[in-house]
Amino acid sequence: MTTNSKNVLVIDDSNTIRKSAEIFLTQGGHQVILAEDGFDALAKIGDSRPDIIFCDILMPRLDGYQTCAIIKRNQMFQSTPVVMLSSKDGVFDKARGRMVGSEQYLTKPFTKSELLDAVQAYAGAASKE
Repeated sequence: MTTNSKNVLVIDDSNTIRKSAEIFLTQGGHQVILAEDGFDALAKIGDSRPDIIFCDILMPRLDGYQTCAIIKRNQMFQSTPVVMLSSKDGVFDKARGRMVGSEQYLTKPFTKSELLDAVQAYAGAASKE
């Protein structure tokens, strides 16, 4: 594991999106933890201690906004950057993401460079604190 390698949690109910993100992030040298919904993510977050979280918005049971809000309410993960993922790119969706504590909003389908740039921008900055 290189010093630039980050622990990245990807939360998405789409197997295709999870796999794409895993491939892109692994190629970028990062460790990837996958969760298929908010409840799965909340069960895994304590053990995995991610440096950054990518979270889909539209998921069954617990949506991305609720998941992000719960993560940000936990003192241990308040400073962990959360990047929202969605096929919707409206101003309201982006604003709502900011209101629950997300740092950025990526529209699907995302590119490898968008994911890796977000990891660099947010997880890179977080590790310097």
